[in-house]
Amino acid sequence: MKKMIMTLMLVFTSVLIFAQSDPIIGKWQNPSGEGRIEIYKKGEKYFGKLYWLKEPNDAQGNIKKDIKNPDKSLQSRQVQGLEILTNFSKDGNVYQDGKIYDPKTGKTYSCKMTLQGTDKLDIRGYVGVSLFGRTESWKRVN
Repeated sequence: MKKMIMTLMLVFTSVLIFAQSDPIIGKWQNPSGEGRIEIYKKGEKYFGKLYWLKEPNDAQGNIKKDIKNPDKSLQSRQVQGLEILTNFSKDGNVYQDGKIYDPKTGKTYSCKMTLQGTDKLDIRGYVGVSLFGRTESWKRVN
């Protein structure tokens, strides 16, 4: 019994240490409340998927599609479920060198993400240099 308790404590501690090494992993909501993004890790890079939409259907009641995408072959895919954050590298509390896709416009921007504590994530999308961009703050979803 003692061995089993010690093993469980070791596993639990390992899980906590792993979770703390990637505090960005989890579910986040954009400021407008229209969408929620799940950030996850594949290999050494970080990605994010639009897993929830406040309004998943268009005005006609059809599932929203990626109709603004400049690649016509991608315009038939559903917006809900799109991977909108791609290829971020971690450098301290900054996740950089990634891209963010905006399905409302069909545009892709360079992006960096900065953790502000445990429940706030600043997302900066830009063209060319980070100076020429826009930042919005996402909140963690429990």
